[in-house]
Amino acid sequence: MNQKVSIIIPCRNEKGYIERCLDSICNSNYDKSLLKVFVCDGLSSDGTAEIIKDYEKKYPFVHYRENENRTTPHALNMGIKESDADIDIILGAHAEIDKDFILNSVNAFQIDSQIGCVGGIIENVYENETSAAIGKAMSSTFGVGNAYFRTGSKEGYVDTVAFGAYRKDVFTKAGYFDDELIRNQDDEFNFRLKKNGFKIYLKKNIMSRYYVRASFEKLFKQYYQYGYWKVFVNKKHSTITTVRQLFPALFVFFILSGLFIFFLPSYFIYAYFLIVTMYLVMGLLFAIRAGSGIPETIKILFSFLILHTSYGVGYLEGILKFVVFNKKPKASSANLSR
Repeated sequence: MNQKVSIIIPCRNEKGYIERCLDSICNSNYDKSLLKVFVCDGLSSDGTAEIIKDYEKKYPFVHYRENENRTTPHALNMGIKESDADIDIILGAHAEIDKDFILNSVNAFQIDSQIGCVGGIIENVYENETSAAIGKAMSSTFGVGNAYFRTGSKEGYVDTVAFGAYRKDVFTKAGYFDDELIRNQDDEFNFRLKKNGFKIYLKKNIMSRYYVRASFEKLFKQYYQYGYWKVFVNKKHSTITTVRQLFPALFVFFILSGLFIFFLPSYFIYAYFLIVTMYLVMGLLFAIRAGSGIPETIKILFSFLILHTSYGVGYLEGILKFVVFNKKPKASSANLSR
């Protein structure tokens, strides 16, 4: 198939990762005469831009673009609008693609004419013991529910994928990525994609690797932002886009209710501690299954707690800010970039 493909990579201060990302694209088996790569850099200050420009000199299909707005959706839209390809692929600077990633993405569209987006399975790459535990938690159904692109437990039609490949006509009908969304822009766009009659398909042979965030603090910030921005997306569309997003917020709300539990009858106290104990036991069982040794098992269990509580806290703050007080997102959030 002579399908022209563009890969759009938003990045900012990714000196430690961007070379591996670009090398994986350069080493792919897709016809480079049909390929363009737009790396949209958000005013990096660590030498990332210079690295990209070096690749631009060596490879005619690599193009450096300066993203003055610095945010991910601006970067994505910049690349998509410049692309003249039949298929646009969204990729993160922390990612590497398998040599067949592009070809398998292109071929997956032949499964069904209604497919507007395809994606695959992310293999986590661990940089240290902490990131290994975090990665295993993020690959567990207990940690992330039915995020099949992480768990690898399903091939077929799904709600969303990571590093998706999109048919060009999807953007004509559904529009572009929402510039207001610093996080969750891909989930929100995929929601609009489906509203416009397209389907999303996950194919297991579309393989990529992702370098997992290496600290619990970064993990907390990441998932807090996901929860916070999810409420903003829901408000814009006047609907709950997925049911699973509610569970972390309900979990945090339930835990906070423990501040008042001792003012209630004793059977409420027993029920509260029973539910908390059940959560910890389930988490421990999944952590034991995923981990190797006691130290890693404890870290995985702690990662579960961070995933659920950070998302839930962000979601509850989003409800207060966007729904109850009808405010706009924090001004400081505009500094975030992928």
